[in-house]
Amino acid sequence: MANLALTGILEKMTGKDKDYRYMATSDLLNELNKEGFKLDVDLEAKLSNIVIQQLDDAAGDVSGLAVKCLAPLVKKIREQQVLEMTNKLCDKLLNGKEQNRDIASIALKTIVAEVPNATVAQSVLVSISPKLIRGIVTQGMGTEIKCECLDILCDVLHKYGNLMASDHEVLLGALLPQLNTNQASVRKKAVSCIASLASSLSDDLLAKATVEIVRLLKNQTTKSEITRTNIQMIGALSRAVGYRFGPHLGDAVPILINYCNNASENDEELREYSLQALESFLLRCPRDISSYCDQILHLTLEFLSHDPNFTDNMEEDTDDESYVEEEDDESANEYTDDEDVSWKVRRAAAKCLAALIVSRPEMLSRLYEEACPKLIDRFKEREENVKMDIFNTFIELLRQTGNVTKGQMDFDESSPRYLLKQEVAKIVRSVNKQLREKSIKTKVGAFSVLKELVIVLPDCLADHIGSLTPGIEKALCDKSSTSNLKIEALVFTRLVLASHAPSVFHPYIKAISAPIISAVGERYYKVTAEALRVCGELVRVVRPNIEVCGFDFKPYVHPIYAAIMSRLTNQDQDQEVKECAISCMGLVVSTFGDHLGAELPSCLPVLVDRMGNEITRLTAVKAFAVIAASLLHLDLSCVLEHVISELTAFLRKANRALRQATLGTLNTLIVGYGDKIGSAAYEVIVVELSTLISDSDLHMAALALELCCTLMADKRSGPNVGLTVRNKVLPQALTLIRSSLLQGQALLALQNFFTALVYSANTSFDVLLDSLLSAAKPSAQTGAVAKQALFSIAQCVAVLCLAAGDKKCSSTVNMLTDILKADSSTNSAKQHLSLLCLGEIGRRKDLSSHDHIENIVIESFQSPFEEIKSAASYALGNIAVGNLPKYLPFILDKIDNQQKKQYLLLHSLKEVIVRQSVDKAEFDDSSVDKITKLLFNHCESDEEGVRNVVAECLGKIALIEPGKLVPALKERTSSLAAFTRATVVIAVKYSIVERQEKIDEILYREISTFLMLIKDQDRHVRRAAVLALSTAAHNKPSLIKCLLPELLPLLYDQTVIKKELIRTVDLGPFKHTVDDGLELRKAAFECVDTLLDSCLDQVNPSSFIVPYLLSGLDDHYDVKMPCHLILSKLADKCPSAVLAVLDSLVDPLHKTINFRPKQDAVKQEVDRNEDMIRSALRAIASLNRISGGDCSHKFKNLMNEIAKSQTLSEKYSSIRNE
Repeated sequence: MANLALTGILEKMTGKDKDYRYMATSDLLNELNKEGFKLDVDLEAKLSNIVIQQLDDAAGDVSGLAVKCLAPLVKKIREQQVLEMTNKLCDKLLNGKEQNRDIASIALKTIVAEVPNATVAQSVLVSISPKLIRGIVTQGMGTEIKCECLDILCDVLHKYGNLMASDHEVLLGALLPQLNTNQASVRKKAVSCIASLASSLSDDLLAKATVEIVRLLKNQTTKSEITRTNIQMIGALSRAVGYRFGPHLGDAVPILINYCNNASENDEELREYSLQALESFLLRCPRDISSYCDQILHLTLEFLSHDPNFTDNMEEDTDDESYVEEEDDESANEYTDDEDVSWKVRRAAAKCLAALIVSRPEMLSRLYEEACPKLIDRFKEREENVKMDIFNTFIELLRQTGNVTKGQMDFDESSPRYLLKQEVAKIVRSVNKQLREKSIKTKVGAFSVLKELVIVLPDCLADHIGSLTPGIEKALCDKSSTSNLKIEALVFTRLVLASHAPSVFHPYIKAISAPIISAVGERYYKVTAEALRVCGELVRVVRPNIEVCGFDFKPYVHPIYAAIMSRLTNQDQDQEVKECAISCMGLVVSTFGDHLGAELPSCLPVLVDRMGNEITRLTAVKAFAVIAASLLHLDLSCVLEHVISELTAFLRKANRALRQATLGTLNTLIVGYGDKIGSAAYEVIVVELSTLISDSDLHMAALALELCCTLMADKRSGPNVGLTVRNKVLPQALTLIRSSLLQGQALLALQNFFTALVYSANTSFDVLLDSLLSAAKPSAQTGAVAKQALFSIAQCVAVLCLAAGDKKCSSTVNMLTDILKADSSTNSAKQHLSLLCLGEIGRRKDLSSHDHIENIVIESFQSPFEEIKSAASYALGNIAVGNLPKYLPFILDKIDNQQKKQYLLLHSLKEVIVRQSVDKAEFDDSSVDKITKLLFNHCESDEEGVRNVVAECLGKIALIEPGKLVPALKERTSSLAAFTRATVVIAVKYSIVERQEKIDEILYREISTFLMLIKDQDRHVRRAAVLALSTAAHNKPSLIKCLLPELLPLLYDQTVIKKELIRTVDLGPFKHTVDDGLELRKAAFECVDTLLDSCLDQVNPSSFIVPYLLSGLDDHYDVKMPCHLILSKLADKCPSAVLAVLDSLVDPLHKTINFRPKQDAVKQEVDRNEDMIRSALRAIASLNRISGGDCSHKFKNLMNEIAKSQTLSEKYSSIRNE
């Protein structure tokens, strides 16, 4: 816009007519917000002056618009002009008229918020800071002016505290005395201001501030309101600076505890603020507060029931369940006093206790003994807001129990779960009283407690269903109940029904079912959907077993059916309700179908109709799977043909979940109703199936192959089905078998597919075998076959041979041995495959009838090619599994006599032992003695490969013969040879498996001997101990729980960079640094990562994060990766410990995401660096999810930097969407 028009606007802005001025200011605002707005120097000055003048306009709406103009204006004018404006505004604020003060203050805040860059900000700060300080400290300055100056300064410090480092001391000197003034408003603003300043203060100045505040607190003559301010100041400081406040807790905590105990009767706020400050310390300085936790616990428990004006004799534990509720309400409302603020103390105590629970998982067992009974007792709290906080604190206790004991199966008497179980009866009694209260909020809170209880202890309410039923009934049927209460009650009911044995509910079904069925008819969709989910569980409970049923379920069949049918047929309702109704109807038909004969013809077509609707089809497909799998074997003839054709069409759809569900449903239908489905339909299904068999989605391929096997196994499928399978599916299967990704379920399904093909008459064994062996040949398009694919082909050949019978199997083995005899010097895939096939067949079938097969295989040990040697050792071991008495002595004899082939023969032995340990077979004693003697002889081998194989063999034999092996291994932990010590510890690692084994109880007594080798002199032994600890933490946490207090400090020590393990190797033209401790550090951090999953209650996160995790985040690539994972986990599980040290974590993360490889870096280095950046960004994303993270300036700046950098922000967005 031309400057001419702008001049016109400015003239109108100074006119006499108020409306003109308003319109002109509005026009100016629009112009300023335009992208291409430019000003010349003269206009700039004029415009700035007029806007400042407008701020004093008598019309409030005009001055309001003028403030809005400042925001865009500051970005469009020169620095000099901004400074002039701020000077004028400061002058107005300090010396101007009272009525213009507010608007000047708002204008200054706007300018501070909108300053375009750091250089302008710096100039503005230099200009306004002295003026604001003058406004605060000048004697006789009005309270209002002081408050406005403090307010603006607070904003300035919050945004630009770091730029004002030179003024920090002056500012502190000006602000601290304000804590002692008599005006409450000034003191309050000063607290915010000092807190904003604190986050950018140096440690020395922070110490100075704290010492001053603590000095004021120690002064007994101070007025109580000033003491209250100083306590608030301490809390605000710790919230602002987090873990940096740690060193000052020694001064602050005893004073606060003292104030809590000794404050005068009516000074409740003093107690409240003290407890709030202690809560802040617990969350932000978890490491330094450790020594005070016991005192704080006793303090919070004491003040949880602090109610000096109210005696509690009305509610002295009257456990009479049936007393009249009106009396109860009267007694609760008997005492009211508006002056009574003791509830604030109780609320602060509850929150402080919650902070203790969240931040100290290691105190959990103690909390159960001391805090849990007290909390349950306080459910009767008379002030509703406090009661909610007590409920929330108890829920935190339950959640922490769930976190800490996740994955633990065994509970000793000190385990938190065991302790919680002892309290269940008391909890239920107390909660039942709350469910009889009139307040909706109280009932919602009570159900939340019950809900969390069932999640943590799934079967704990079996004895209390009867006493809880009236509460559920009342919540669902009472006219005053809100949707929120109904949803909470329904969610709880669903969880209880799902987690307890059905027989527990049978006496109460009548009482429970009526309100649930009526809730299905509710108007609010969320209540209806939840009620339908509960109905699904109710159906399972009412008739848990089709064959035998000791409970008469018939009266409930039709009411449940009718309620759900009305929802199922109703079209104008929420999608969630539609889906729940379909799922629930599937359960009803599959469970009660034999009593719904008349209704099925009208109900099933509705479900088929829902299959035709894009929104509900997936749910309907799953519902039909449930119906088809029903033991009632219902008559589905009225819809079967339609269902099959719909499902077949779904196999072509793009929606993966739909295809997956369809394959499962078709499989179930064909197993149950194959006789009603024509062979022609089978053929169509096979054709559709064939397109789903590929390695791009192995789960889908496995389901498709399973369905194919079901089709072929069906006696009624005609010859055409087999032909279609051979033409359509077999080529796909032979392509899939060449995939290097093939494993697990898909590989099993493929093996079953080949077995089924042999059994189906139209496919000859020889053709199949030939096509399988041909699949191993290198092809022109894809080149050589992957090693993994050869294993897959070998396994399929083996199952094929076994399915075809002994004669075919024998001829195949002869053919394979002929290939080996033909030419053992070439590295052909043919040789490789033959050895693998012999191994796979030998494992499943005794091959001793083939003379000298072991010698033919062992000949391949001479091959110059590594793959052939490895395949030969695999084959020999697996052939030995088929006939141990014949081949085991042969292998042992060769190990002793043939030094050169030792490593390969040990691998063969490993195959034998691993198979025996899995199949629970018993070796005879002499074999075990022979094998162990031989293995122990090789413990000290110089080759790491040999030692690893020996360790695995020893570990797996220990599973078979723990009584002999564990003492023998223990004895060697004191061996003089480091390699022997390392080998026996790794052997123990291999013996700790997830399933229950007889070795467990022997190891429980002895494992400390092995793990304490983490103190060994030799780094190899230390690393072995760390790996064993990691495996134990993952597979059997109970083995090591009691050792952790001693082990953890030793483990943390392994994460530190040790100078003595770093050496320089002289390579002539250049020197190369080798870090021998790297592998050990990496293993130690990975071990901590595992411990966080299984033993969180033993790990004290705050003592680990600083300094150990901090140094790991700045270590080598291999160490940083696990550290990022640990940080993400800690952010999720122990947010308070992370929040406390957030500032210090920013620097290493910032360094990592901004690291650039050298110009001449190879592709591998570039890729590794990319992975590293993504890994760090994942950790940052986890940190960003913690609430309260925005109090760290450093972290805020890091997030801003990521947002501004295009490459980083794109990566960050993609990570958040993962």
